[in-house]
Amino acid sequence: MYQQRVGARAEYREQESQRVKDSATLARRFGQLKSLTVELTYYDPDRVSKGSELKYQVNLNGAKSVFRFNCPNAECVRGDFDLSKELAKAIAARQTSVSGEKTCRGWRSKTTIQTVRCHNVLRYKLTLKY
Repeated sequence: MYQQRVGARAEYREQESQRVKDSATLARRFGQLKSLTVELTYYDPDRVSKGSELKYQVNLNGAKSVFRFNCPNAECVRGDFDLSKELAKAIAARQTSVSGEKTCRGWRSKTTIQTVRCHNVLRYKLTLKY
């Protein structure tokens, strides 16, 4: 029987997926939060070319408190963007809006592990209501 070899990217994504699944929902962890709107814009490493944009209203009863987003680079290994700390900090301070930028710390591809970082950029804005 043939067993498919799992690559570093797939293994990492599986671990992160499990971490998300194991976390509490946003509604359970942050009972005071009534609504959350997320705006995301991805950029290439030089911050010149804008990639995809996304804006959505989060379902607090379904969304998990490990609040992460995949890197748009399909070859990225051990990267992605985790906004869990930024969200928790904003809620603790009862902020109504928080924005920032994160750089992907993964590797550009499986052939560049330990040599070339991904460095894709995520600009985000979180709008919170209590």
